[in-house]
Amino acid sequence: MAATEGQGNSSRPPHQSVLYQEILYYLRPHSPERYIDGTLGAGGHAWGILNASEPAGKLLGLDLDPQALAIASQRLSVFNDRVSIVQASYTTLLQQMQVAGWESVAGIVLDLGVSSMQIDTPDRGFSFQTEGPLDMRFSPDIRTSASDLVNTLPESELADILFKYGEERQSRRIARAIIHARPLHTTSELAEVVRRAAGRYSGHIHPATRTFQALRIAVNGELQSLETVLPQAVQALAPGGRVAVISFHSLEDRIVKHFFRRESRDCICPPDQPVCICGHTASVVEITRHPVEAQEQEKRENPRARSARLRVAEKK
Repeated sequence: MAATEGQGNSSRPPHQSVLYQEILYYLRPHSPERYIDGTLGAGGHAWGILNASEPAGKLLGLDLDPQALAIASQRLSVFNDRVSIVQASYTTLLQQMQVAGWESVAGIVLDLGVSSMQIDTPDRGFSFQTEGPLDMRFSPDIRTSASDLVNTLPESELADILFKYGEERQSRRIARAIIHARPLHTTSELAEVVRRAAGRYSGHIHPATRTFQALRIAVNGELQSLETVLPQAVQALAPGGRVAVISFHSLEDRIVKHFFRRESRDCICPPDQPVCICGHTASVVEITRHPVEAQEQEKRENPRARSARLRVAEKK
């Protein structure tokens, strides 16, 4: 339910994001601290942070998607000058803080991957369940679309993308089928080619799921962006500040897990090294040693929450 003017202190957000209550629990937003939502989307997490940090908490919201920013700007307008919204990648986090004149923040949230709103918009090309162009770009400013990859890459490179980013065991067979079916222009065309190449399948996962995931990750450079932002996030935090990252597949979660684990140790020398020579010092404490999952009720109400994994670290 959308808020109306003057309802900035409402306890209910206009759009509830995955693991909403868990993000508020671990970030502990309060006035007059500053926060960053690096994946603003429709503004669900941002709403909760701003509401909990009244009256003087501030939030900087970043997102590449102009459609999402338009919705978030309207929904968060009740918070007036307490919120600043910028169309930018979270990989420019430190740069955006400098522009805002912020030296540090008390909390950062990153809700990775594609949003339900993007999936539900056929023209964006993220879903194989509806007819749409093979786009999959988070922003129109990204030059390469999924169509470009599908219709121009050599078979070996396409297979590598499907295997590396989709963990698709039939990557070579699917890549070969795509090459033979070119040109492909729509999501349904690609999904049908993958379905035929993959053969019969069982369970709830459509055979095109991993292919679409892989192409989306490749188009948007998602894993590289995640590896870029994590050190920036730690640098941006004030001592005691927390970064919370929600991932939706093992590739993302693995990167977050390894980064937090590495940065929570004073020594990162190989186990067989008798004396520490790395000089590394821990910069964070792992708040969630194991990933936090959604409660059963949320999983029932929002199927996307089933694969959500939250990890949180606190700056020392």
